[in-house]
Amino acid sequence: MKDIRLIENLKNTIISLDKGEMPEVSDLVLLLENYREPEIFGFARDLGREKALENYGNNVFIRGLIEVSNYCTKNCFYCGIRCGNKEAQRYRLDFEDIMNCCESGYNAGFRTFVMQGGEDPVFNDDFVCRTVAAIKNKYPDCAVTLSLGERSYSSYKLLKEAGADRYLLRHETATKEHYEKLHPKSSSFENRMECLYYLKELGYQTGAGFMVGSPWQTMENLANDLIFLKGFQPHMVGIGPFLPHSQTPFRDFPKGSAELTLFILSLVRIMLPKVLLPATTALGTREEGGRERGILHGANVIMPNLSPVEVRKKYMLYDNKLSSGAEASEGLEILRKSLEKIGYEIPVSRGDCLK
Repeated sequence: MKDIRLIENLKNTIISLDKGEMPEVSDLVLLLENYREPEIFGFARDLGREKALENYGNNVFIRGLIEVSNYCTKNCFYCGIRCGNKEAQRYRLDFEDIMNCCESGYNAGFRTFVMQGGEDPVFNDDFVCRTVAAIKNKYPDCAVTLSLGERSYSSYKLLKEAGADRYLLRHETATKEHYEKLHPKSSSFENRMECLYYLKELGYQTGAGFMVGSPWQTMENLANDLIFLKGFQPHMVGIGPFLPHSQTPFRDFPKGSAELTLFILSLVRIMLPKVLLPATTALGTREEGGRERGILHGANVIMPNLSPVEVRKKYMLYDNKLSSGAEASEGLEILRKSLEKIGYEIPVSRGDCLK
């Protein structure tokens, strides 16, 4: 028999998030451990969707994703483009490639371009600043988001001065011990966190985020992630299920749960009602229709791929990543229709965070 008191306590934990309060770690852990309870899962989903509609209406903002390079000096154990993967087919886009992506994206209705790549030394400050400035000069009504990993304060400052509006840098996990299990000793938890605070200080719309179901992750780790996000107050949060890549040390670990990912999306929307919250490609890869379900759980951003078709299969952070159909810029009409079916629309908009 279902414990009515437990259900009420779990609902009260969700309500406290809605009120702007932060529950104890133990209460969050209990909530996460019981996310499969239909009443709790549905309660979070409905409240998350309500908060998104209340703040952003039925708009889903699109970002044109340009995967600029799969060269990376980092060796993160979960990532398919890690420098230790000698089987990866490496590439990098040049200035003209990136500008061509922006042109096709602008004509299709994109008003945010996301330059994402590994930590590639060729993408130094001079090159990135020149590229960002050129995009902003040609498309002044557009936002430029960067996701190029850990850099110095001075580098972030130069990129901001060149015109970059936003920066995505997933914190991956707010628990130092867990972070060190996911990364080699050459990667520093303290440096990752310091970079996030640099970005906030410099005035970027800043994005953090993490994987759900990464190796050795506990419910307490996830509770700590929620607590970190509440304190950090990011403008964007990227959350997707862990998906293994066959050419990494984590190849044999199980995939993260789509259902738990959806539940956490709802909790983040309830806790940070004005945040920009993507329904990620990883979620769409994990489960057919996953991105649409993400929208119904409170997400309000989707990032179709603007990268040249010939390189998309080379930017594989995890196996079987979707890069066609509604995941691609060419499939924008497919995406538009799939969202219309669930009551949402895609505006021609930068889609800035309400903060």
